[in-house]
Amino acid sequence: MLNFIYYPVSFILWAWHKVFGAVLGADNGIAWALSVVFLVFTLRAILYKPFVSQVRSMRKMQEFQPEIAKLRKKYGNDRQKQAEEMQKLQKEHGVNPLAGCLPVLVQVPVFIGLFQVLRNFTLYNGDGSLRTENYFFGQEEVNSFLRADFLGAKLGNWPLQEWNAPGTLETAGTSLVQMLVVMIPLMIMAGIFTHITARHSVARQTAAQGENPQTAIMNKLMLYVFPIGVVVGAPFLPLAVLLYWVSNNLWTLGQQYVVYRRIDVEETAKREQAVVERTARAPKPGQKPVRPETAAVEAPEKTPGAKPVLRKQAAAGKGGAANGATAGSSNGNGSANGSANGSSATNGSSAANGSSAANGSSAANGSTANGSTANGSTAGASSPGAAARRGGGGSRPPARRNRKRR
Repeated sequence: MLNFIYYPVSFILWAWHKVFGAVLGADNGIAWALSVVFLVFTLRAILYKPFVSQVRSMRKMQEFQPEIAKLRKKYGNDRQKQAEEMQKLQKEHGVNPLAGCLPVLVQVPVFIGLFQVLRNFTLYNGDGSLRTENYFFGQEEVNSFLRADFLGAKLGNWPLQEWNAPGTLETAGTSLVQMLVVMIPLMIMAGIFTHITARHSVARQTAAQGENPQTAIMNKLMLYVFPIGVVVGAPFLPLAVLLYWVSNNLWTLGQQYVVYRRIDVEETAKREQAVVERTARAPKPGQKPVRPETAAVEAPEKTPGAKPVLRKQAAAGKGGAANGATAGSSNGNGSANGSANGSSATNGSSAANGSSAANGSSAANGSTANGSTANGSTAGASSPGAAARRGGGGSRPPARRNRKRR
């Protein structure tokens, strides 16, 4: 049913065995062991870019972790709305959570495929008939695998076979002691590498992620439970699968070191570049700061033939005109009062002696005197205009002279 997984896995293993078998010999156990190891390396090389994308996605999610916490707090009672807002936030930052799961999801079928291929390296089928092929391997290559041994242990066997069916390991050409001598160091190495790999992943987490109870539980599982599970579960697996696990963890450890160091260098370069740009945009001492997002407003260009814009009158001109008008009005009031006095004098002269011409002349003199007052008011009224002209202003522009036509 899973032949679409078994055949590609068996083909990669077959190809590498052809390479190492040509150098070390087809029945050499080290050639078969190296074939399993390079099967892992081939798969992990294919998944290198998805792994880098996974690390970058994790870094971006760490950057907007406070926004995720706000969404969880805001939509704590509405799971559907919270999921929708989370998807929008991840889309805005260009993060795809499924891309981070791709390396793990691909390795699981390969692990199952390798386990199935190794189980079928037997002389007989399940119904007792002679086995002639094992997916991409022919009968001769199956027999070559059965004849090969890795430091005295068989790659397709495991220690607990002797517990379930005594004599199985002797029939295969090995013993329980030989199997344990090879597998115990590999079991310890697999547990140590699993622990170190998990520790590197936990060290990249932020303080906020470490304070999360669920994350803390997962960290403990990765650091302690999984390595112990590898050590305990190794006797139930064929020796070739244990080699697969050790080489996979070794590759992951080296790949994490290279990728994390590369990303750290990139982020350090970005921070330094940001500091340089911020320093370049910083104003000099005494200079007004200019924000980069504010565009400079250019002065409008003068168009030839355009009407000139008149400037507003100076405040001094306005003040001089006001003072002149005030003086003129006050002088006018004085002249009016003088004329009134003159008329009263005339009436007085008539009342005193209607035939007296001298009194009338006195009235006339009084009117003359008042006339002089009127003249003074006229002079006073003319002074504001002069003051306004001196101030540079005026209520009316000078009249234009009509040019005579020739």
